[in-house]
Amino acid sequence: QLELVESGGGLVQPGGSLRLSCTATGSIFSINDMNWYRQAPGKEREFVAGISRSDGNPYYASSVKGRFTISRDDAKTTAWLQMNSLKPEDTAVYYCNADIKPLGSGSRFQYYWGQGTQVTVSR
Repeated sequence: QLELVESGGGLVQPGGSLRLSCTATGSIFSINDMNWYRQAPGKEREFVAGISRSDGNPYYASSVKGRFTISRDDAKTTAWLQMNSLKPEDTAVYYCNADIKPLGSGSRFQYYWGQGTQVTVSR
């Protein structure tokens, strides 16, 4: 069973830091880009950060640029999101998203989602 497993969420005060991780497990042939999205209560899910497999270049939403850093391990199966200078408006459920091709003949790349991890920024 192919899945994305997230961890690292929690409660933090404004100005604090958290590090989220996302690991792809299961019968995987290859992973292209890995991304983080978030969804706050009453709002639509929005893109936060992503990193490609080919060149490793990161890309960010303007709201988090300069505060968040996305990175990826050499095996390309784990991505991290280092979140610094957190603000109350960063409070949301954070979801990992990845473009994965499973093992098996005839398989093709498709996007998978993790279950989400809660990040709460509050005093």
